[in-house]
Amino acid sequence: MITLNSVTKKVGTRLLFEDVTATFNQGCYGLTGPNGSGKSTLLKIIMGTVEPTSGSVSLPSKIGFLKQNIEDYAEQKVIDTVVMGNKRLWDALTERDRLYEAEMTDEVGIRLGELEEIVGEEDGYTAESDAEVLLSGMGLPDSIWHKQMKEIPTDLQFRVMLCQALFGNPPALILDEPTNHLDLESITWLENFLHDYKGVMIVVSHDRHFLNAVTTTIADIDYETIILYPGNYDSMVVAKTAVRERADHENKAKEKKIAQLREFVSKFGAGTRASQVQSRMKEIERLQPIELKKSNIQRPYVRFYPPEKSSGQMIFRLENVSKGYDGLPVIRNFSCDIIKGDKIAVIGNNGRGKTTLLKMLAGVLQQEKGKIEVGHNVEIGYFPQNHGDVVDKSSKITVFDWLKERRAGVYDQDIRSILGKMLFGGDDAFKQVAHLSGGETARLIMGGLMLCNYNVLILDEPNNHLDLEAVSALGWALDDFKGTVIFASHDRDLIDHGAKKIISLEESGIRTFDGSYEEYLTAKGG
Repeated sequence: MITLNSVTKKVGTRLLFEDVTATFNQGCYGLTGPNGSGKSTLLKIIMGTVEPTSGSVSLPSKIGFLKQNIEDYAEQKVIDTVVMGNKRLWDALTERDRLYEAEMTDEVGIRLGELEEIVGEEDGYTAESDAEVLLSGMGLPDSIWHKQMKEIPTDLQFRVMLCQALFGNPPALILDEPTNHLDLESITWLENFLHDYKGVMIVVSHDRHFLNAVTTTIADIDYETIILYPGNYDSMVVAKTAVRERADHENKAKEKKIAQLREFVSKFGAGTRASQVQSRMKEIERLQPIELKKSNIQRPYVRFYPPEKSSGQMIFRLENVSKGYDGLPVIRNFSCDIIKGDKIAVIGNNGRGKTTLLKMLAGVLQQEKGKIEVGHNVEIGYFPQNHGDVVDKSSKITVFDWLKERRAGVYDQDIRSILGKMLFGGDDAFKQVAHLSGGETARLIMGGLMLCNYNVLILDEPNNHLDLEAVSALGWALDDFKGTVIFASHDRDLIDHGAKKIISLEESGIRTFDGSYEEYLTAKGG
């Protein structure tokens, strides 16, 4: 059980939440709120790495936390990094190994006995096999289990850190963006694992499908407080909207009644109905509307407008396309036609070549073999996974000027319109791109695509760094777009909204499927 006792947190002059008292019992709590609302700050308060302005937190004796400081484990073996998730056990194992190398004395023998007792209490004799189960379930091959962390790719290191948080079955789990860097297969495994977890769990995620799959309660940070809603994320949205609409309706009804009462007071205030006037004045005082705090939720307006130039019917024709790295093939002899109006999700485990395929289609990477034919009047807008490929963070250029460079002859008011839709208000237009957060940079690139009216969009993990509201807006925009879209994403909700066809990069080769992701899973038997 995790309990917040009258917790308040201010950052400078800004109030994130005030006098919050809440208890998190057994179950999975999704912690939601837009970027900047204080989700990560609250998690750090719970973990004790950030102090609240006032109030306190009560925690169980052991808690698992998904750490982001991968670099601190660079020299550690993968399997040891997982076992480090149980600090008491790891400290005991480390000291035990050191003492076995020292001279044996009575004192050393007694201490070794105490350490063996701790190892037994913490299930240390099965620690390595328990760690292997987690690593295997997360899709990490046994060939890397005894390698140093620095010897494996960054996305695999992140999976190891997730295993570390899950190790030892802690009674409480704190998971901040656990699906980052995970492919769809690993996310599905994680969902199943968390369903069987018996403790209290708090999860922050921008993946709507994941939140709906694993959460039993939503803790929503808004209105400078935290409100608990039973059910998953979609249930919370319905309940929250209904509560707000009811409060707004009640306030409007009160305002209407007050206007009628004031009309009576104005008409008869100086007359013979003094007692009736006094009664109505008291009623006016009683009916004063409740001042509703403003929600901090902002949703960008994402729309990719009808292309100025219509493309031909054939967008891309790929004939026996191959590409590899360091002599290892990634894409092999892939052929397919992409037709005008296609909405294609490119899926597959990490390392299978999704980004490579999209870069070749976008023309930023050359294939080694085969041919990629680009159709008539095809104008491509590209959203790279690495934002630095299109936004130079070392530059002093402003947000406004970056957008102005996207399209020759564009009017300033058109840029202002895009900035407003992408939630860049007021002086944000003159903020340097070097100072933008990940979410702001993603929205800026999205604004550039909206400004230019491309008829083909190639998007590589466009949901990275976006909050739930922005991802939802993007999903609707892709569904509404009249052009052609090819995108890669691990976000099930975005794939469900935006894709009508699937290109799946599988171990046996690349498979194309004409249908939605759900239909693809059914056909695959998964």
